[in-house]
Amino acid sequence: MRLRRFLMFSLLAVVLGAVLAGVGYWAYWNYYARWRPVTIVKNQAEIQKLLDSAGWVSPARTGPWIYMITYRACPECARYQREEFPKLAEVNVDTRVIIFARADLQGQSQSTAAERATVSELWINRNWMLYLQWMATPRQQWAAPGLRPADGDIARTAVVDASRQFVGKLEPMLKANGLGTDFPILIWRDRDGYLKACACSDRRSYKFIRHDLGVADETPSLINLPSPEPAPQPEVLPPPPVVAPAPAPAPRATAPATPAAPIPYQPGSQPQQQQQQPPAKRGPPAPGTQPTKPADSSTIFY
Repeated sequence: MRLRRFLMFSLLAVVLGAVLAGVGYWAYWNYYARWRPVTIVKNQAEIQKLLDSAGWVSPARTGPWIYMITYRACPECARYQREEFPKLAEVNVDTRVIIFARADLQGQSQSTAAERATVSELWINRNWMLYLQWMATPRQQWAAPGLRPADGDIARTAVVDASRQFVGKLEPMLKANGLGTDFPILIWRDRDGYLKACACSDRRSYKFIRHDLGVADETPSLINLPSPEPAPQPEVLPPPPVVAPAPAPAPRATAPATPAAPIPYQPGSQPQQQQQQPPAKRGPPAPGTQPTKPADSSTIFY
């Protein structure tokens, strides 16, 4: 009985361990190993020679270099250039862009005449400012102003075909080193001189390139640590606003007081104001007469 229980627990532990190991390996592959660049160990010299002979354009910086193989209608390529090129420029990385015109697919053209004219011009004259102007213009609005058309020109059509042949030669050699065919394809050398490549169609691959080229990694950690609280600042009341004094009102001009003119006396007219005289005193009544008394209803007899 004990032996059976021991065997059951042992089998359960083995199954649980296998499940945990499988989950751990899947997490490692999905969140880390899947997005790592590959180290080129096959055909290194051929790949380097092919890159150097391509018609790439760059700002001609003196730091380490990185090649980006792209085509005009690639949204992931435009995103990498928009988000990562400024960071690479801060450490003087020479961003070398190799742009090609995609070949026709089932009889339908995957590039416009303006794109083919621009690709041929970039491969021939390597004008970095022209490339920036092209990237800053919406694809459907680009008309290749001032550029010679590639269609109908044997030499420039050959240059456009050369850009397609470049990609056709590069992809099998990268595939032999375990790299996919997504775009943009980025190729550089790390600090130890190893040649590396990445089919960086996902942002999770960017941090590996920044690390190899000496760019500060801005990718947030999987563990979000709380940010320290800022130190309390003393409460200081702001100084009262300075109010400019209002200008004093100008003194108003007052007319000088003039004395009232005396009113002249006119005979037969009543003065406007008469001075009240005190009542005259009455003397004693004459002998044999009765003094007059006011009528009073209480002293009247009928």
